[in-house]
Amino acid sequence: MLKEIVDLVRNYEGLTRKKPISPIIKELGPVEDMGRTVHGFGEDCAVIDHEGRFLLLAAESIWSKLLEDPEWAGYCSVLANVNDVYAMGGRPLAVVNTLSFRDEQEGRLLAKGMREGSLKFKVPIVGGHVQPASDSPAISLFILGAAQNPLSSFGCRAGDDIVVATDLDGRMKSRFLNFDSTSGKSSEDVLFRLEAFVEIADKGFASAAKDISNPGVLGTLAMLLETSGVGAEVDVGGIPKPEGIDLSSWILTYPGCGFILTCGGTRTEETLDILRNRKFAAAVVGRATKERKMRVSLEDESRVLFDLESEIITGASPAHASGARDE
Repeated sequence: MLKEIVDLVRNYEGLTRKKPISPIIKELGPVEDMGRTVHGFGEDCAVIDHEGRFLLLAAESIWSKLLEDPEWAGYCSVLANVNDVYAMGGRPLAVVNTLSFRDEQEGRLLAKGMREGSLKFKVPIVGGHVQPASDSPAISLFILGAAQNPLSSFGCRAGDDIVVATDLDGRMKSRFLNFDSTSGKSSEDVLFRLEAFVEIADKGFASAAKDISNPGVLGTLAMLLETSGVGAEVDVGGIPKPEGIDLSSWILTYPGCGFILTCGGTRTEETLDILRNRKFAAAVVGRATKERKMRVSLEDESRVLFDLESEIITGASPAHASGARDE
C-alpha cells in the first residue's frame, strides 16, 4: 500500500508539473526584490511591505483539465486565490482576472463560476481583461490581500510538528480529483473556518503554513519542506480523510479547504484548538527533521518519498530567499 502511494505521488501530474518552475525562478530571481519584498518566490502570496502594513499578492492560472467544466473552473479560480491569502494569515481585498473563451456560452459559464466564488468568499472582482474568440479557454485570477503578521512557507524548522487541517464536510467532484467543501455552505460558515488562519498568524502560533493545492497533501508538504530547507517524518495514516474515499485517491485530491501548518514548542495544542473550534478536522501527522528527506510511514512500513538534498520540487528554497527571510 505504501509503495503504491509513493509511486502515485511521485508521478502525479499535479506535482510533476511544478518542476518547470525552477528555471523560471532562476531567470526572474534578480528582479524579485527591489526593496520592499518581504517574501517572494515559493510563497502562496508575495508579501510587500507598504507604509507599515503588509500587502499580499498572488495569481492562479487554472489547470486546463478543470476547464472541461467552465463554471467549476471559474469558481475554483476564486477559491484558490482566497486560500492562498488565508494560508498567509491574511484577508482578501479584491481580485482581477484574465479570461479567454471560444464562444459566448463558455465565457458566460466562466464568469458565472467567478461570480459565485466572489459571493461565497465576499471578495470583489474589480477588473481584468477579456480575450474572446480564443483557440482555447483559459482563466487566471490575481488577488490582493493584507495581513498584520504574515505566515511563510520558509519558516518550518527541524523539530516542528506538522499539522494537517481540512474541512471534511463535502463531496468529490465526479470528473476531477477535487473535493468540494465550500459551494454548498453559507459564506458565513466558509469564512468562519478560514478566519482560523488569521487568528493563528496574529497570535504567532505557527512557524509556517501552506494551503493544500493540486499536488495533494503530501506533494504540498514537500513544497513547504523544500522552501524551509528541512525534511520530515510523516504518518500517512494520520492524515484526516473523509469516510468513503480511499487513502490513495485522497492523497492526490485537491481538498477545497485544506492547509498544512507547522508549529514549534508548546504552540501545537493551541493551534489544534483554534482549528477544531472552527470546524476543521485537524491532526499532527509528523515532525520536521534536520535531514532533508521526506519519509512517509503507514502501519509498519516506511519509505523515502523525496530526497530533498538531490531532488527538485519547484526549485524554491532558502538559497533563493531574499534577505528578509533569513532572520
